[in-house]
Amino acid sequence: MDQDSLPLVSVITPSFNRVDLLPATLNSVLSQGYEQLEYLIVDDGSTDGTWEWLNCVDDPRVKVFSHPDRKNRGQAASINLGLRYARGRYVVILDSDDLLAGGALAAHVQVMENTPSVGMVYGQGYAVDERAARLYKLFPSSHQEESDPNRLLLDCYIVSPGLCMFRKSVISKIGQLEETFRAAQDHDFVLRVAEVSRIAYSGVECFYYRKHRGTISANGQLSRWKNGFKILERAAVRYPYQRSTLRRRRAVLYFRLGQVYLEKGMYLKAISFFLTCSLLDPRRAIAVGLKGANRAEGAF
Repeated sequence: MDQDSLPLVSVITPSFNRVDLLPATLNSVLSQGYEQLEYLIVDDGSTDGTWEWLNCVDDPRVKVFSHPDRKNRGQAASINLGLRYARGRYVVILDSDDLLAGGALAAHVQVMENTPSVGMVYGQGYAVDERAARLYKLFPSSHQEESDPNRLLLDCYIVSPGLCMFRKSVISKIGQLEETFRAAQDHDFVLRVAEVSRIAYSGVECFYYRKHRGTISANGQLSRWKNGFKILERAAVRYPYQRSTLRRRRAVLYFRLGQVYLEKGMYLKAISFFLTCSLLDPRRAIAVGLKGANRAEGAF
C-alpha cells in the first residue's frame, strides 16, 4: 500500500516526570517508518523538566499538550485529553516509559484494515531492563486469542495498552477512560473494548515493557487491586459474564490484596484476605499468584 494512502495513526503518550525515559519512547515512535502518524504527548504537570524538554522537540508529527494551568490530573485524564485531539483512524496508547518495536504500527494497521470487525489488535511484547535488554516475553508461543471477554476479565493477560492498536470508532462507542481510577484504568478500558467488538492477537513483536526503579510500588499495587473490585462490579452490570468468571476473578483479587498486605507486614489482614480467597477459588488464585510473582507489575 502506498504511504500516502495509509490511514492516519494517533499515538498518545501521557507523561509525568519521565524526562529520563521519554526520549527513548519518543524515538521508538518516530522511527517506525510509518508516515501517516501523529504523536500526541500529554504532560501531566511534570516538575522534572519534561515540559521544557517536550517544547524543544522539533518534529511536525509531535503535538504537545497539558492540562489547564499544567495541573496533575492523572494518567487516565491525560490519555482522554489526547483522545479528544486524536484525528487517526487507529489509536495506540503508549506509556512514557515503554517502547514500540520497529514496524509495529504498519503491521497492526494491516491487520485492522484487513479485518474490519476487529476493534483491537495486540501483539507479542517483552519485558526489558533499564538497558532495554530482554528479560522475558509476555505471551507463550502457544498463545491464542479467543475474543471472549470472560477470559480477558479472568486472566487479565493484556498487561499494557501499549501492546494494542484500537479502532477509533470503537473508542467513540465505549467512551473515555475512567478518570476516577488512578490505577487499573487500562484494564477497565480494554475490557470495555472486548465487550463490544472482536479483539485479535497478531503475534507480531510490537512492544517493550521497561522494568525500572519507577515501576509500581506496593502502595500502587494496593490501589490497583482495590480498583479491581470496582472494575469487576461495573463489568458485571455491563456484560453477561459467567457467574463462575466473576467468582474466580474475585478470588484472585483477594489473593492479590493478601500479597500486598503480607509485603507490608500486616499479617492479620493478609491472612483474612487469603482465607476469603480460599473460600472462592483457592487453586486458581494461588496458581495465578505464583505465576505472576515475577512478571510485569501491570498484569492482572
